Amino acid sequence: MKSFALIGVASAAEKLIMNEQFEKLDLDVWKHEITMGGGGNWEFEYYTNNRTNSFVDNGVLHLQPTLTADTIGDNTLRTGGLSLWGGAPADQCTSNAFYGCERSAAGSGNVINPIQSARLRTVETFNFKYGRVEINAKLPKGDWIWPAIWMLPKNNGYGQWPASGEIDIVESRGNDATCTAGGRNKFGSTLHFGPGWPMDAWDKAHAEYTHPQGDLSDDFHVYGMEWTKDFIKTTIDGTEVLNYEFPEGGQFAAGGWDDSINNPWKYETEKSAPFNQEFYLIFNVAVGGTNDYWPEGQCDKPWSNTDPHSVNAFYNNKDAWMKTWNYPETHDSAMQIDYVKVYQDDGTGEETLFLQD
Repeated sequence: MKSFALIGVASAAEKLIMNEQFEKLDLDVWKHEITMGGGGNWEFEYYTNNRTNSFVDNGVLHLQPTLTADTIGDNTLRTGGLSLWGGAPADQCTSNAFYGCERSAAGSGNVINPIQSARLRTVETFNFKYGRVEINAKLPKGDWIWPAIWMLPKNNGYGQWPASGEIDIVESRGNDATCTAGGRNKFGSTLHFGPGWPMDAWDKAHAEYTHPQGDLSDDFHVYGMEWTKDFIKTTIDGTEVLNYEFPEGGQFAAGGWDDSINNPWKYETEKSAPFNQEFYLIFNVAVGGTNDYWPEGQCDKPWSNTDPHSVNAFYNNKDAWMKTWNYPETHDSAMQIDYVKVYQDDGTGEETLFLQD
């Protein structure tokens, strides 16, 4: 009698609920964020809807950072202003947080955000709870570039950030491997959760991957995320990076907060809270910033996080860092995404066994 070994189990009920092959940039699905706010990190880019910064070429989505001066001129950048108010619906400012909709160089003593870039999201068009994500992507090459593939909740079901959670599948840096903080040979996966800012227990759910040879801007890799009621895992080409199992006591116990702190998940019976609600996809390419993602004294950083004019120091050093972007000769400094697939189990519990003789 022939014998077989069980080598895997997969859900026969798993359905493909998103299959984006980027035959075009479908603006009915991928909505642009329009803001200069820099995510609260005082980053040096602003996000806009412009085919210089977000476009599809040969079936690949590109998110390409460029110089803002190439659009508005260096004099306006240094002495003028930029307003994102008004315009067509696709071009209206999406967030005024951190002076996101209007800035003035003359009024602040700082140049206007010197990098023009793109941030795409699906909050209006595609949200899901629990499932499996595959994103075939090539990360950008160039100093101070900060690419991210991540997710936020459709509704802040437990309150403002980080109470309602954040899932960072990929965060990396475009610098080379000599950068002490990590360069494009590495990426991190992180879950953010906490009762309120600044109580973010991200260090309880964080892992980093180092590529064994070359770096992640050399080729495309499949970045994966598996999300169930019991855990969230991330992978690269099938290799596990982060494996966070939701504790029986929930995230409040995992964070180590005491009872003097309000628990936003107190009345929630599911241990996965706040990761038990619908989330949406976000792709963006940021540049620089003054939070600890770019630590002081590392990577020959030309600005200080404590300098109120840090953006000026960054921009005045552009001859050095623009050489590493190799733009416009190439699109090496763009984050490139070949496809996005999202699978979800329909809940029937059916399974397929994979056997090997």
